[in-house]
Amino acid sequence: MTLRKCLITNRGEIAVRVIRACRELGIKTVAVYSESDANTRHVQLADEAYLLGAAPAAESYLNADKLIAAAHATGCDCVHPGYGFLSENADFATAVVAAGLTWVGPSADSMRAMGSKTAARALMQQAGVPVVPGFQAEDADDIAFANAAEQIGYPVLVKAAGGGGGKGMRVVREASELAEALAGARREAAKAFGDSRVFLERYIEHAHHIEIQVLADTHGNTVHLFERECSSQRRHQKIIEESPSPLLDDTTRARMGAAAVAAAQAVGYVNAGTVEFIVTAAGEFYFLEMNTRLQVEHPVTEIVTGLDLVKLQFQIADGEPLPFTQADLHQRGHAIECRLYAEDPANNFLPSVGRLLQFVPPDAPGVRVDAGVQSGDEISIHYDPMIAKLIVYDVDRAAAIQRMQTALAQTVMLGVTTNRDFLQTLLAHPAFAAGEVDTHFVDAHLAELLPANQLLPEIALIAAALGDFLGGKQAVQTTPNIGQTDGDMYSPWNAADTFRLGER
Repeated sequence: MTLRKCLITNRGEIAVRVIRACRELGIKTVAVYSESDANTRHVQLADEAYLLGAAPAAESYLNADKLIAAAHATGCDCVHPGYGFLSENADFATAVVAAGLTWVGPSADSMRAMGSKTAARALMQQAGVPVVPGFQAEDADDIAFANAAEQIGYPVLVKAAGGGGGKGMRVVREASELAEALAGARREAAKAFGDSRVFLERYIEHAHHIEIQVLADTHGNTVHLFERECSSQRRHQKIIEESPSPLLDDTTRARMGAAAVAAAQAVGYVNAGTVEFIVTAAGEFYFLEMNTRLQVEHPVTEIVTGLDLVKLQFQIADGEPLPFTQADLHQRGHAIECRLYAEDPANNFLPSVGRLLQFVPPDAPGVRVDAGVQSGDEISIHYDPMIAKLIVYDVDRAAAIQRMQTALAQTVMLGVTTNRDFLQTLLAHPAFAAGEVDTHFVDAHLAELLPANQLLPEIALIAAALGDFLGGKQAVQTTPNIGQTDGDMYSPWNAADTFRLGER
């Protein structure tokens, strides 16, 4: 390993994850942080830390000039972007390489090739990768879109050419809805991505979202690391991921893996990436997009393959060949990941900001916790409200579900509202147990997944009663000392009731 010192241009649990991989490789680490992140876990764990600026991401984690200046100021020779922020920004990757630094990720050219959904579709068609029937044209007007929609057949999906995450996306079930959907999708896409171009795809009902992890080195070797089932989503955002998928048989798995490798090779891909597919209940699959970075859910792949994807990223970036072939790779057991968020499911999943008074993750065999926060940390309005990822492993899917339920029950998070109970309810649903959750299941069944009028737990009632006892004037009667005021008279520390801290 020739790489010696890495600037990690991210925060939270992914920064912690990269730091741990670097330690095993003997690479020194430099964390970057904003003013509001000065005391966070990734800053404490890194060998060095560099202040970028104020809390807003535009003044810190999204400022490319500051990040490259930080790399030079601290003597780094490589940059790992994690995921989110600038991880898929081709211009940033180009600037890093131009600054004489090693970019731990795919090339800027590969990012650009896959960054445009319409260009990626065309490339995949040339490479023989199945794509959803659709329509794309640079200068098409609404009449051309209407004619294309009739040929594709309703329902159709209007999608943004320049982005993802559900932005600029509209389902159109009738011809009369198309013009309004096109206008709305263009406005939203222009605001989110600076690109108002849209295209059409056939809308597949009851689809599954399954992605294939790929790795490629600079020596021409490309492999897939099997699939992750990501159909448990809300508004196109993943909630639970697992591997293997309960939908796939061995034949379909092999075909999807081969298609993902072909997709990566079509753009000369190097390093870790993920090819995402839409899959029908009958097992037909179509290319959706390629994420040119590490994924949030990479731990489930690590667990079922026994590989460390982050270490492999560094080894590939350092010019080393992959230490295995496709024939060497196998899935073992079953892994599930749940994302723990500071959010309120009963209030439209709005973020719950504030101080995380206590965070005690589970500590048990077969349970992995990837966390970027600890007790006392502030959940900020400026960043993603993820608290941690829980990942469990067991011999089969049923056992893994049970282990995840136990791990969630053992997780303590006080001070902010979280989605823990919501995750437990989803895992306990018969459809999830049967592996029959498609991409719209959560939204369609939200009412039954959110417990109505839930009673406060007994411990909360005891705490409230104790707080009233300690703080109420009627609860503590004392004899005032000379010079005491009325307020002092009722302090619990003046109570003559034999109570002493630290005594039994």
